[in-house]
Amino acid sequence: MTAETFTVEPVGHVVGGRVEPTDDYWGGTRAIIRIDGDRFTPDATKGLDEFSHLEIVFRFHLTDPSDLNLGARRPRDNPAWPEVGIFGHRNMRRINWLGVSRCRLVKVDGLDLHVEELDAVDGTPVLDIKPWFAEFGPRGEIYQAAWTTEMLPEYFARPKR
Repeated sequence: MTAETFTVEPVGHVVGGRVEPTDDYWGGTRAIIRIDGDRFTPDATKGLDEFSHLEIVFRFHLTDPSDLNLGARRPRDNPAWPEVGIFGHRNMRRINWLGVSRCRLVKVDGLDLHVEELDAVDGTPVLDIKPWFAEFGPRGEIYQAAWTTEMLPEYFARPKR
């Protein structure tokens, strides 16, 4: 297989919200996805306010490129959890540094999308924005590895004060 390369330009950036990526406590986090006003007009967001949730494709721009492991490793380096290959994780240590997050759309204000529980930080390049269609949700029985349930109970919990 030959390598294919292509250029991707951000359609916007995350403004506000968290300033550093952390493993948990994204609940209630609010931010703005500011769409590039030099390329888009408010017509680009027309009708988006009829959706409760968005799927956001973004680039993990703060990841250390030397922290890439294409093989298997333990989630969060926890010795109690099994080694899992790169495609069995959803973390930032990815070959193309891409993340996908589903978040709640709070308000559309022109080219500013006010969102909640987007697990991307201030300054994150946003590569694509898609409204969530319930019909695109999983079909059939859903199952997952037990370690994910053990790992994520605090992921969308409110930050501890």
